[in-house]
Amino acid sequence: MPARKTPPVTKPTAKAGRASKPAGKLQKPLAARVETVPKPVDATTLFEIFSRLRDANPEPRAELHYVNAYTLLVAVVLSAQATDKGVNIATTPLFAIADTPEKMLALGEERVRHAIRTIGLFNTKAKNVIALSRILVERHGGEVPRTAAELEVLPGVGTKTASVVLNVAFGIPRIAVDTHIFRVANRIPLVVAATTDKVQAALERLVPEPFLLNAHHWLILFGRYICKARKPECPRCPISDLCRYPSKTMEIGAT
Repeated sequence: MPARKTPPVTKPTAKAGRASKPAGKLQKPLAARVETVPKPVDATTLFEIFSRLRDANPEPRAELHYVNAYTLLVAVVLSAQATDKGVNIATTPLFAIADTPEKMLALGEERVRHAIRTIGLFNTKAKNVIALSRILVERHGGEVPRTAAELEVLPGVGTKTASVVLNVAFGIPRIAVDTHIFRVANRIPLVVAATTDKVQAALERLVPEPFLLNAHHWLILFGRYICKARKPECPRCPISDLCRYPSKTMEIGAT
């Protein structure tokens, strides 16, 4: 008896003019949460902001320890990708025996490297400290130059480092922009700019003259201790009512 043939299975086709049913529910498209960037504060508000920062800290000081322009230069070079506290721990004994470029050269790279071994990137930084010390002795008579152009050609010295040295050591109004100042300036906002160089140029142009010399210190300390990156402490902020940041914390430690 011949085997019975199984009829072929055919898939149903969609009826004309009627779309086939999707296999499942469509996912909603993902959308990033975007905050509207407020406009920078006006000149009157800017003046009031710095007035309050000055009132809160009339004589701000750098937190890096140094004894002269040379040790300040070395300390700022060492502070790249490191904390001021960590740098101070390493440089206190170092500067006690080498507070001039001549003395630092006499120590030599190996001893400098050992002295700063607790600081990140200490190998490269030790090379830079010895190299810049040699240039200072050979080209500048052991003195730290007072122009940005001369400072920025030294090994390990960029715009920020040069600006700090000019401002702190020589009293030249410059605003060195680090991560704290960059965040604070764009958050309030004092300025809205995408790079540290642009923020620095804008701040040095806009900050009123009475505040320009100490603006660097006020902003960096404000960003370090109050207007923190992850959890700004808005309830104890002296300029909270002037700040336009849209995501203020309602209580200290809130997100």
